[in-house]
Amino acid sequence: MKYQAKKKFGQNFLHDQIILEKIVKAIPNSSNSQIVEIGAGLGDLTQHLLKSQDVVGFEIDPDLCKYLEKKFSVELKNGKLKLHCGDVLDFWNQNSLIKNKYQIIANLPYYVATKIILKSLEDKNCNSLIVLIQKEVADKFLAEAGNRNFSSLSVIAKTLSSVEKIIDVNPSSFEPPPKVQSTVIKLEKFEFNESYNILENFIQFKKFLETAFKQPRKKLLGNLSKDFPKNELENIFLNLGLDFSIRPHQVAIVDYHQIFEQLNSLK
Repeated sequence: MKYQAKKKFGQNFLHDQIILEKIVKAIPNSSNSQIVEIGAGLGDLTQHLLKSQDVVGFEIDPDLCKYLEKKFSVELKNGKLKLHCGDVLDFWNQNSLIKNKYQIIANLPYYVATKIILKSLEDKNCNSLIVLIQKEVADKFLAEAGNRNFSSLSVIAKTLSSVEKIIDVNPSSFEPPPKVQSTVIKLEKFEFNESYNILENFIQFKKFLETAFKQPRKKLLGNLSKDFPKNELENIFLNLGLDFSIRPHQVAIVDYHQIFEQLNSLK
């Protein structure tokens, strides 16, 4: 099928069989997790996934949904594939995307990739994600403290999961080719003790990180002083052995949690 990609959906269809196979091989072994594909597109990845497991697919483009319904009519009829047509964000209720434990496999449009990844990380039913995203964004999720790409995304992702690069993907692997490089990354969620609800204050923690990284090349103390008393911050920095001139990207994840918790204890 010759399909004209739609700019409004950010469509770039992955056709490289080597990359498709690497994505499938990277899926963590989990007998009790449903495979969820976001952005089924022309069904090339779907076809690979269906060889070994059932799939729940989401596709926003109504024209592609009609195509997928024809292409996978047998799998839809026998229940190996369940297809939801519409914006995946509209299917997320307050608790989870689906009722069961699941793993996300996705070639995400660049304009919505970060939002979907963060929503998935905070979804207790989501065990892992393998996502193909813009390399520039992937580098932020992958970066370690001290690296210039280290950001609030790095802190959030590595607080809740392990993050691993699978492979870089050239524009020629897509139709139409995007104007940027892409990367496949894998995020496997940590298992936390039931008594320790890490997401309890996570909304506040994310806001705290937004303030911390709002001007990433400025001093962290100066950034945080816009929302918190400077004298209290200075005391916390001294307690943690942090230099007053340290930049946001130079601070370890554990120290961000310490700063946040000590600020909360002062309320």
